[in-house]
Amino acid sequence: MQTHTYLGQSRASRQQRHAYRRGLPACVCAHPAIPLVHRRLDAAAAPAAPNGLPAFQSDNALEQKPLALAPTLFLTNLRLFDGLRTQLQQGLAVQIEQGRIAAIVDSADVPPDAPTLDCRNKVLMPGLIDAHWHSLLCGVDQMTAMMADPADLYLIAAKQAERTLLRGFTTVRDAGGPSFALKRGIDMGLLHGPRIYPSGAMIAQTGGHADFRMRYEVPRAQDELSHTERAGVACIADGADQVLRRVREQLMLGASQVKLMAGGGVTSLYDPLEGLQFSDAELRAAVGAAEDWGTYVMVHVYCAKGIQRAVKAGVKSIEHGQLADEETARIMAGEGVWWSLQPFLGDEDANTQRDPRSKAKQQQVAAGTLRAYELAQKHRIQTAWGTDILFSPQHLPRQGHMLAKLTRFYDPLTVLKMATGDNGRLLRMSGLRNPYEGELGVIQPGALADLLLINGEPEQNLDFLDQPEQGLALIIKDGKIYKNTLPA
Repeated sequence: MQTHTYLGQSRASRQQRHAYRRGLPACVCAHPAIPLVHRRLDAAAAPAAPNGLPAFQSDNALEQKPLALAPTLFLTNLRLFDGLRTQLQQGLAVQIEQGRIAAIVDSADVPPDAPTLDCRNKVLMPGLIDAHWHSLLCGVDQMTAMMADPADLYLIAAKQAERTLLRGFTTVRDAGGPSFALKRGIDMGLLHGPRIYPSGAMIAQTGGHADFRMRYEVPRAQDELSHTERAGVACIADGADQVLRRVREQLMLGASQVKLMAGGGVTSLYDPLEGLQFSDAELRAAVGAAEDWGTYVMVHVYCAKGIQRAVKAGVKSIEHGQLADEETARIMAGEGVWWSLQPFLGDEDANTQRDPRSKAKQQQVAAGTLRAYELAQKHRIQTAWGTDILFSPQHLPRQGHMLAKLTRFYDPLTVLKMATGDNGRLLRMSGLRNPYEGELGVIQPGALADLLLINGEPEQNLDFLDQPEQGLALIIKDGKIYKNTLPA
């Protein structure tokens, strides 16, 4: 199909309509929604987006290259939150050397001739970690994500990665999407953004939560891939052998952990929220393949039966799980499984849903969120935190706020520990597939020097997260300064 003219009587349009009538998978580039997608992409890149998309403005972007620190630097005159304990420490200095924490010493032991940075008695803490992030899918709406040229998604994601870093999130665990190239660009210094632990394409069964095909694409011919599969957003696998292949493909591409859809979801229209997805054999195939590569499987699932099936198969991280019951919580605690929860409360931070069926499912999840946090604390389940901002770019500036509102369930320093040291422990489960050498989320000797200096009193509240432009005085990642508003 050579012409891309969007006139009602164009040959491409006529062929498109005929394809719909025949039930054939038509060329995505000539889809009638593409002009709308192009307009949305243009709006996302505009200096001021009238539709509420976050504009790319200089007040939230790096205006100069990151500043490399001296070979050895002592951060002094600070209060320390180390990500390991829920209290602040005083009278200490932190030594940074070659991108790592070299030592934590008494302030009186800092050599008099050593290079120092006076932190003005502010709180120094580890960089924040979002354990459920979608680097390629957070900055666009769903139609754009499903229809756009993948190159457009990468360009938008690159800018959003920079803004994520400037909100204080120095690491993210990507829970689905083709983030491999973005990660490489950041690690090479070509782009600015957080460290990324990529999962690659979300693996779903036919009709499962990440089956984004249109109705006219069913049934599909042998080995035929949908647009989202070709783009690396998702992949469909039925049967243990297909699951095995898809898991190995994502590991080959560089996944640090693997993501499967083990139950229904809010954003999908085909599957019920309580529905079970992937059989025992399929889940075990995925877990076995991941373990052979030294890593683990994380699964999207809400309902109790789905969680229990996944845990029985050896899954190590349950994403969401807001419909868990008491028995399921006991099983998770007994097996040492991580519960990666998000504060889905049906409030202004909820991902945008237009379909009434999705809205109803979203309300059901919100009703279960309070119970989920109660169960997690009661049974002392290892709990991670993430936002899961998906297809809702207008919510990106509120990423930190979505962490701050956890003070509804925990004291402020416990919340910070969850988003630093605890999430860092979850990341280490990638084992042989861990893309970074050194601990994250903590300030201790040998850890990577990803640090924040905050304007706030975190033992009292986390208000500094609501407005990171004012709340973060210093952002250091990998021993490089990305933001510094301290007086000279």
